[in-house]
Formats: sequence, C-alpha cells, structure tokens
Amino acid sequence: MTLSQRRAVTAYVLLAVPLAFFILIRIVPTLSALQVAFYQWDMLSDNRPFVGLDNFEHLPSDGAFLAAMGNTLKYLVLGVPSGLVLSLAIAMALSQIKHLAGLFRTVYFIPFVTSLVAVSWVWRWLYQPQRGSLNVLLALVGIPPQPFLQSTSQALPSIVAVNVWHDLGFQIVIFLAGLSAIPEQYYEAARLDGAGRWDLFRHITLPLLNPTIVFLAVTSAISSLQVFTQVQNMSAQGTGGPLNSTISLVLYVYQKAFGGAYQMGYASAMTVVLFALILVVTLVQLRVLSRRYDY
Repeated sequence: MTLSQRRAVTAYVLLAVPLAFFILIRIVPTLSALQVAFYQWDMLSDNRPFVGLDNFEHLPSDGAFLAAMGNTLKYLVLGVPSGLVLSLAIAMALSQIKHLAGLFRTVYFIPFVTSLVAVSWVWRWLYQPQRGSLNVLLALVGIPPQPFLQSTSQALPSIVAVNVWHDLGFQIVIFLAGLSAIPEQYYEAARLDGAGRWDLFRHITLPLLNPTIVFLAVTSAISSLQVFTQVQNMSAQGTGGPLNSTISLVLYVYQKAFGGAYQMGYASAMTVVLFALILVVTLVQLRVLSRRYDY
C-alpha cells in the first residue's frame, strides 16, 4: 500500500467515527419518527395499530396545530430579518473601533453563551406589567404600563425580541469575521473613484458578505422554526399562551408527546411536517439569497 493510499484509509477511518455518531443521533431518530407517524402510537398502550395517513389528515382540522404553525412562521419572518440587520449594523460599527474592541465584542457575545432557561426567566421578570424594569423605564417617559407577555398581540413580538437579543452576539462575531476578510484595497479603489459610504456598502460590503449572510440566514431560520425553550419558559403556564398566541410547533409537539396526551404518532406526524418546513425554507433561502460575485 502506497503512502497516499494509507493516508486515504486513515482519513476514511477517522471520518467513520463522527459519521456513525451522526447517523445514530440524527438519521436513525428521524427515520423512527417517520415510521411512528403512520401509527396510532400511544405510550400508555401496547396496542399501536397502523393508521396510514390518518395523523396527517387530522392536522388541517386541529386549531392548535394551525395556530402553532402560524406562530412558528411569525417567529421566522419577524426574527430572522431583524436579527440580521441589527447584527450587521453593530458589526460594522464594532469593526471601526480601535480601542477596547475585545471588550465590546465580549459584552455582545455573553448572552449567546448564557442558558436560555435563565435568559427566559430574567426577561419574563423584566416584562412584568407592574414591577418589571421595562415598564418602570416606560413610566419615566410618560408611557403607560404595557402587558407584554400577557397580551395576545404583544406576547409573540416580545419573545421574538428576546430571541434576537440572545443570538445577536453569535451573528455579530460571524459578520466581523466576514468583514475582516474583505480586502481593504477594494474600498481604497472605490474611494479614488468617488464612491461614498452607501456606494461602498452596496457594491462592495454587501456583495462580498453574501456567503456570510446566507449562512446566518439559514442557521437563524432553523433556530426560529425550532423555538421552544423561550416559549415554554416565558408564556403563561408554559403552554404558549395567552390563547395560543405564542405557541410554537415544537412546543405543541412536546405537549402532544409528553404533556399528558402521550400521542406519539400524532406528535411524530407534526415532526415530519416541521422537518419538511425546515427543508423547504432552507432550500428557498439558498436559492434566493446565494449570489456569486467576482472582483
């Protein structure tokens, strides 16, 4: 066996371990969920008959499922664009800082490494209608107390704001890496041609950040579609209230599977729908957002 062949064999052996682990914890559970979705799978009963597509056919008539699906799309539509715009703006500002740059980046990144459960409960206290710090600040400028999490119209945007705030540090770091990879001579050449700040951003920064934007858009979209911890810990009784105004698809799956109903077949059917939704959204984003620029 030649040296190149031995290197190739070694590489395949080393790759086989994480591949097997990935298949075990990702692919196998996914296939199992797909199988369970075609059964009336009750955890409290040994009788689990095959029902075909019955679980899927029941979904359009389930009001809670429709509410969860609509809310999940709202988390996506409201959270992803606002997070990308805000993190890009902050990253561009931080890229201009020369002193204490590491301190500012650390401050922004700290929320991302903080436990989501702890973050959710802190923000739940901040949103309190009477004693919450946010309403105290609003009172100082003459704005009456807001219900926030107790309002059917304000609860979901309030949770979206927490999601954006929590993920902001990660997105800023990725944008900073993308900004630092843009050659400075592009900007210098454009300035010599009379380009202004908006021209530099539109024709140089934004196009060359396209791979970074696509990556963050896809990852943040997947995170938004799988939102669970924040909703469970910030909504009333952890049920996605008030009146299902914040319930997400993952939370509803959890309620059906482990919240007392133990309807694993029905929950698995919703999981398959969520998987298809994530796949479609990801493919659409890659198709619409991906661009190739040559300078």
